[in-house]
Amino acid sequence: MKKLLTLIFTAFLTVTLAACGGDEGNTSESSDGESKKIVVGATAVPHAEILEQAAPILKEKGIELEITEFSGYELINQALVEGDLDANFFQHIPYLELEKEEKGYDIVNAGGIHIEPIGIYSKKYDKLEDVEDGATVLISSNKPDHGRILALFEKEGLIKLADGVEKGSATLDDIVENPKNLKFDFEYAPEILPQVYNQGEGDLVVINSNYALEFDINPIEDSLAIEEGSQDNPYVNIIAVNAGDEDKEEIKTLVEVLQSKEIQDFILENYDGAVVPASE
Repeated sequence: MKKLLTLIFTAFLTVTLAACGGDEGNTSESSDGESKKIVVGATAVPHAEILEQAAPILKEKGIELEITEFSGYELINQALVEGDLDANFFQHIPYLELEKEEKGYDIVNAGGIHIEPIGIYSKKYDKLEDVEDGATVLISSNKPDHGRILALFEKEGLIKLADGVEKGSATLDDIVENPKNLKFDFEYAPEILPQVYNQGEGDLVVINSNYALEFDINPIEDSLAIEEGSQDNPYVNIIAVNAGDEDKEEIKTLVEVLQSKEIQDFILENYDGAVVPASE
Protein backbone atom coordinates (compact mmCIF):
# COMPACT_ATOMS: atom_id res chain seq x y z
CA MET A 1 0.00 0.00 0.00
CA LYS A 2 2.86 2.31 0.93
CA LYS A 3 4.62 1.85 -2.40
CA LEU A 4 1.37 2.21 -4.34
CA LEU A 5 0.60 5.53 -2.67
CA THR A 6 4.10 6.75 -3.40
CA LEU A 7 3.75 5.92 -7.08
CA ILE A 8 0.37 7.61 -7.30
CA PHE A 9 1.33 10.81 -5.54
CA THR A 10 4.68 11.29 -7.26
CA ALA A 11 3.08 11.27 -10.68
CA PHE A 12 3.87 14.34 -12.69
CA LEU A 13 0.98 16.72 -13.26
CA THR A 14 1.27 18.61 -16.49
CA VAL A 15 -1.18 21.22 -15.40
CA THR A 16 -0.65 24.78 -16.46
CA LEU A 17 -2.05 27.30 -14.02
CA ALA A 18 -3.02 30.93 -14.36
CA ALA A 19 -0.89 31.49 -17.40
CA CYS A 20 -0.85 35.00 -18.71
CA GLY A 21 -0.82 34.12 -22.40
CA GLY A 22 -0.84 30.78 -24.16
CA ASP A 23 2.28 30.76 -26.35
CA GLU A 24 4.42 27.64 -26.20
CA GLY A 25 8.05 27.67 -25.20
CA ASN A 26 10.05 29.38 -22.52
CA THR A 27 11.24 32.94 -22.05
CA SER A 28 10.42 34.96 -25.15
CA GLU A 29 9.75 38.45 -26.35
CA SER A 30 6.58 39.56 -28.07
CA SER A 31 6.63 41.17 -31.49
CA ASP A 32 6.94 44.63 -29.93
CA GLY A 33 10.09 43.51 -28.08
CA GLU A 34 8.73 44.50 -24.69
CA SER A 35 6.64 41.73 -23.16
CA LYS A 36 8.42 38.60 -21.98
CA LYS A 37 7.12 35.23 -20.81
CA ILE A 38 8.64 32.96 -18.19
CA VAL A 39 7.58 29.43 -17.32
CA VAL A 40 8.01 28.44 -13.68
CA GLY A 41 7.52 24.94 -12.27
CA ALA A 42 6.10 24.65 -8.78
CA THR A 43 4.30 22.41 -6.33
CA ALA A 44 0.74 23.45 -5.56
CA VAL A 45 0.69 24.82 -2.01
CA PRO A 46 2.02 27.32 -1.23
CA HIS A 47 4.36 27.78 -4.20
CA ALA A 48 1.87 27.92 -7.07
CA GLU A 49 -0.51 30.00 -4.96
CA ILE A 50 2.22 32.53 -4.25
CA LEU A 51 3.16 32.64 -7.93
CA GLU A 52 -0.47 33.24 -8.88
CA GLN A 53 -0.48 36.20 -6.52
CA ALA A 54 2.67 37.54 -8.17
CA ALA A 55 1.42 37.11 -11.75
CA PRO A 56 -0.55 40.40 -12.01
CA ILE A 57 2.39 42.35 -10.58
CA LEU A 58 4.75 40.77 -13.08
CA LYS A 59 2.32 41.52 -15.90
CA GLU A 60 2.46 45.21 -15.00
CA LYS A 61 6.22 44.94 -15.40
CA GLY A 62 5.90 43.39 -18.87
CA ILE A 63 6.41 39.76 -17.85
CA GLU A 64 3.86 37.03 -18.51
CA LEU A 65 4.05 34.25 -15.93
CA GLU A 66 3.09 30.69 -16.81
CA ILE A 67 2.97 28.23 -13.91
CA THR A 68 3.42 24.51 -14.47
CA GLU A 69 2.30 22.51 -11.44
CA PHE A 70 3.94 19.29 -10.23
CA SER A 71 2.59 16.93 -7.56
CA GLY A 72 6.02 15.81 -6.33
CA TYR A 73 9.64 16.90 -6.28
CA GLU A 74 11.30 14.28 -8.45
CA LEU A 75 10.88 15.73 -11.94
CA ILE A 76 11.00 19.47 -11.40
CA ASN A 77 14.75 20.03 -11.52
CA GLN A 78 14.98 17.65 -14.48
CA ALA A 79 12.37 19.72 -16.33
CA LEU A 80 14.41 22.85 -15.62
CA VAL A 81 17.64 21.33 -16.90
CA GLU A 82 15.92 20.01 -20.01
CA GLY A 83 14.67 23.49 -20.88
CA ASP A 84 10.96 22.98 -20.24
CA LEU A 85 11.07 25.61 -17.48
CA ASP A 86 12.83 28.94 -17.02
CA ALA A 87 12.83 28.55 -13.23
CA ASN A 88 11.34 26.44 -10.49
CA PHE A 89 9.96 27.15 -7.04
CA PHE A 90 9.59 24.19 -4.68
CA GLN A 91 12.86 23.33 -2.97
CA HIS A 92 15.10 24.43 -0.14
CA ILE A 93 18.87 24.79 -0.44
CA PRO A 94 19.91 21.42 1.08
CA TYR A 95 17.61 19.62 -1.38
CA LEU A 96 19.10 21.53 -4.30
CA GLU A 97 22.65 20.80 -3.16
CA LEU A 98 21.92 17.07 -2.91
CA GLU A 99 20.32 17.05 -6.38
CA LYS A 100 23.40 18.77 -7.81
CA GLU A 101 25.71 16.32 -6.10
CA GLU A 102 23.80 13.20 -7.13
CA LYS A 103 22.69 14.21 -10.64
CA GLY A 104 25.28 16.73 -11.73
CA TYR A 105 22.76 19.51 -12.35
CA ASP A 106 24.19 22.97 -12.97
CA ILE A 107 21.40 24.79 -11.13
CA VAL A 108 21.79 27.83 -8.87
CA ASN A 109 19.82 29.67 -6.21
CA ALA A 110 18.40 32.92 -7.62
CA GLY A 111 16.86 34.06 -4.31
CA GLY A 112 15.13 32.88 -1.12
CA ILE A 113 11.39 33.48 -0.80
CA HIS A 114 9.87 31.73 2.21
CA ILE A 115 10.22 29.04 4.86
CA GLU A 116 7.82 26.17 5.51
CA PRO A 117 8.32 24.96 9.10
CA ILE A 118 8.19 21.18 9.47
CA GLY A 119 5.94 19.74 12.20
CA ILE A 120 5.28 16.63 14.27
CA TYR A 121 1.68 15.33 14.19
CA SER A 122 -0.21 12.52 15.86
CA LYS A 123 -3.70 11.04 15.85
CA LYS A 124 -2.78 9.02 18.93
CA TYR A 125 -1.21 11.56 21.28
CA ASP A 126 -2.22 15.05 22.37
CA LYS A 127 1.27 16.00 23.54
CA LEU A 128 4.78 14.67 23.07
CA GLU A 129 5.18 13.94 26.78
CA ASP A 130 2.64 11.13 26.38
CA VAL A 131 4.53 9.29 23.64
CA GLU A 132 5.05 5.68 24.72
CA ASP A 133 8.14 3.49 24.53
CA GLY A 134 8.72 2.02 21.07
CA ALA A 135 6.48 4.50 19.23
CA THR A 136 6.78 4.53 15.44
CA VAL A 137 7.75 7.81 13.75
CA LEU A 138 6.94 8.14 10.04
CA ILE A 139 9.22 10.59 8.24
CA SER A 140 10.06 11.67 4.71
CA SER A 141 12.26 9.59 2.44
CA ASN A 142 13.75 12.94 1.39
CA LYS A 143 17.23 12.69 2.95
CA PRO A 144 17.93 16.46 3.06
CA ASP A 145 15.03 16.76 5.53
CA HIS A 146 16.36 14.19 7.97
CA GLY A 147 18.73 16.59 9.69
CA ARG A 148 16.05 19.18 10.34
CA ILE A 149 13.63 16.49 11.55
CA LEU A 150 16.17 15.06 13.97
CA ALA A 151 17.08 18.56 15.17
CA LEU A 152 13.40 19.16 15.97
CA PHE A 153 13.15 15.87 17.87
CA GLU A 154 16.28 16.77 19.83
CA LYS A 155 14.92 20.24 20.60
CA GLU A 156 11.77 18.61 21.98
CA GLY A 157 13.85 16.31 24.20
CA LEU A 158 12.92 13.06 22.45
CA ILE A 159 16.43 12.14 21.26
CA LYS A 160 20.02 13.34 21.54
CA LEU A 161 22.41 13.67 18.62
CA ALA A 162 26.15 13.06 18.83
CA ASP A 163 28.21 16.03 19.98
CA GLY A 164 29.74 18.02 17.16
CA VAL A 165 27.31 16.80 14.51
CA GLU A 166 26.06 19.49 12.15
CA LYS A 167 22.33 19.42 12.83
CA GLY A 168 21.32 20.11 9.24
CA SER A 169 23.21 17.10 7.92
CA ALA A 170 22.55 14.70 10.80
CA THR A 171 21.38 11.18 9.98
CA LEU A 172 19.61 8.49 11.97
CA ASP A 173 23.04 7.00 12.70
CA ASP A 174 23.91 10.16 14.66
CA ILE A 175 21.28 9.45 17.34
CA VAL A 176 23.18 8.59 20.54
CA GLU A 177 20.29 8.74 23.01
CA ASN A 178 16.77 7.53 22.29
CA PRO A 179 15.13 7.07 25.72
CA LYS A 180 11.70 6.21 24.28
CA ASN A 181 13.19 3.81 21.74
CA LEU A 182 11.48 5.63 18.90
CA LYS A 183 11.44 3.70 15.64
CA PHE A 184 11.98 5.94 12.61
CA ASP A 185 10.45 4.74 9.33
CA PHE A 186 11.72 6.85 6.41
CA GLU A 187 10.16 5.03 3.46
CA TYR A 188 7.46 7.61 2.75
CA ALA A 189 7.48 10.17 -0.06
CA PRO A 190 6.87 13.56 1.63
CA GLU A 191 3.73 14.31 -0.35
CA ILE A 192 1.85 11.22 0.94
CA LEU A 193 2.54 11.82 4.65
CA PRO A 194 -0.56 14.00 5.22
CA GLN A 195 -2.79 11.21 3.93
CA VAL A 196 -0.88 8.67 6.01
CA TYR A 197 -1.48 10.89 9.05
CA ASN A 198 -5.19 11.31 8.26
CA GLN A 199 -5.49 7.51 8.01
CA GLY A 200 -4.07 7.18 11.52
CA GLU A 201 -0.94 5.29 10.50
CA GLY A 202 2.12 5.48 12.77
CA ASP A 203 2.28 7.03 16.24
CA LEU A 204 3.97 10.23 15.12
CA VAL A 205 4.10 11.64 11.58
CA VAL A 206 6.43 14.43 10.45
CA ILE A 207 4.97 16.59 7.68
CA ASN A 208 6.27 19.52 5.64
CA SER A 209 3.92 22.50 6.03
CA ASN A 210 3.33 22.83 2.28
CA TYR A 211 1.87 19.33 2.09
CA ALA A 212 -0.02 19.75 5.36
CA LEU A 213 -1.76 22.81 3.93
CA GLU A 214 -2.77 20.91 0.79
CA PHE A 215 -4.74 18.50 3.01
CA ASP A 216 -6.29 21.25 5.17
CA ILE A 217 -4.03 20.37 8.10
CA ASN A 218 -3.18 23.50 10.09
CA PRO A 219 0.52 23.35 11.01
CA ILE A 220 0.13 25.84 13.85
CA GLU A 221 -2.99 24.36 15.44
CA ASP A 222 -2.67 20.66 14.61
CA SER A 223 1.03 19.95 15.22
CA LEU A 224 2.41 18.76 18.55
CA ALA A 225 5.66 20.62 17.80
CA ILE A 226 6.80 22.76 14.90
CA GLU A 227 10.11 24.04 13.62
CA GLU A 228 10.90 27.71 14.11
CA GLY A 229 10.23 29.69 10.93
CA SER A 230 12.87 32.36 11.39
CA GLN A 231 15.04 33.89 8.68
CA ASP A 232 17.99 31.94 10.11
CA ASN A 233 16.34 28.70 9.07
CA PRO A 234 18.60 27.16 6.38
CA TYR A 235 15.63 25.52 4.71
CA VAL A 236 14.45 28.63 2.91
CA ASN A 237 12.53 27.82 -0.28
CA ILE A 238 14.16 29.35 -3.33
CA ILE A 239 13.75 30.28 -6.95
CA ALA A 240 16.16 28.00 -8.81
CA VAL A 241 17.44 28.49 -12.37
CA ASN A 242 20.05 27.04 -14.68
CA ALA A 243 23.46 28.56 -14.02
CA GLY A 244 23.82 31.88 -15.84
CA ASP A 245 20.10 32.59 -15.94
CA GLU A 246 20.15 34.20 -12.50
CA ASP A 247 21.39 37.40 -14.14
CA LYS A 248 18.53 37.62 -16.63
CA GLU A 249 16.38 40.68 -16.04
CA GLU A 250 13.12 38.72 -15.99
CA ILE A 251 14.47 36.31 -13.35
CA LYS A 252 15.70 39.19 -11.20
CA THR A 253 12.29 40.82 -11.52
CA LEU A 254 10.54 37.56 -10.56
CA VAL A 255 12.63 37.30 -7.39
CA GLU A 256 12.16 40.98 -6.55
CA VAL A 257 8.38 40.65 -6.85
CA LEU A 258 8.29 37.49 -4.73
CA GLN A 259 10.41 39.23 -2.07
CA SER A 260 8.30 42.40 -2.20
CA LYS A 261 6.23 43.63 0.74
CA GLU A 262 3.02 42.90 -1.15
CA ILE A 263 3.85 39.21 -1.54
CA GLN A 264 5.36 38.98 1.95
CA ASP A 265 2.13 40.40 3.37
CA PHE A 266 0.12 37.89 1.34
CA ILE A 267 2.18 35.03 2.80
CA LEU A 268 1.74 36.31 6.35
CA GLU A 269 -1.98 36.92 6.01
CA ASN A 270 -2.84 33.80 4.01
CA TYR A 271 -0.90 31.11 5.88
CA ASP A 272 -1.11 32.26 9.51
CA GLY A 273 2.49 31.38 10.33
CA ALA A 274 2.52 28.02 8.56
CA VAL A 275 4.57 29.71 5.81
CA VAL A 276 6.94 32.53 6.74
CA PRO A 277 8.58 35.09 4.41
CA ALA A 278 12.34 34.63 4.28
CA SER A 279 12.88 38.25 5.30
CA GLU A 280 10.92 37.82 8.52
